Amino acid sequence: MDYWILALSWAIFYTTHSVFAASKLKRILKEKLGSAYKWYRLFYSLFSLLLLIGIGYVSIQIPTKKILPGSDISSYFGYMAATFGTIILVKSSKAWSWKEFIGIKEESDTKELIQSGWYARVRHPLYLGIILIFLGYFFVASSISSLIHLVCLLIYLPFGIYFEEKKLLQTFGKTYETYQKNVTALFPKLKK
Repeated sequence: MDYWILALSWAIFYTTHSVFAASKLKRILKEKLGSAYKWYRLFYSLFSLLLLIGIGYVSIQIPTKKILPGSDISSYFGYMAATFGTIILVKSSKAWSWKEFIGIKEESDTKELIQSGWYARVRHPLYLGIILIFLGYFFVASSISSLIHLVCLLIYLPFGIYFEEKKLLQTFGKTYETYQKNVTALFPKLKK
């Protein structure tokens, strides 16, 4: 039962993430809230943080049941994957404003499509970083809970990417279409 609660918690988190990020909802709230809309992103960030804390709480309440025997090799690969994922997250997040992302600073009306750094290699480096962190966690912990975290993420990502790219196509049009054709979604092409 604990594993179902953990999976349901992730389903709630990912669903609310997609709903709150939807352009249509943002337009409606902008009309209804007027000048108070500037607090929407901060509210959303705090709400997401609370949900993540809840998922963490649920996760640590579940007794650890290993599904793979732990080894130095799996731990090594796990730490390497998580470290590389963290590096990708940090490096790619330098391309945009953390204050805008969290909601401390109001989003600017003029947006520019980022196509440099990690964004020149993959369209969604943040998702790639998170996949590597969750994968690393699974290799280190080798537990059912860590597998559920990873599987829930992998189930959500195609949907999350679909909705995000739909929004990016509306925002950037042909520029984003060209970018889509030249840069892979998650995994960088190996150079010849």
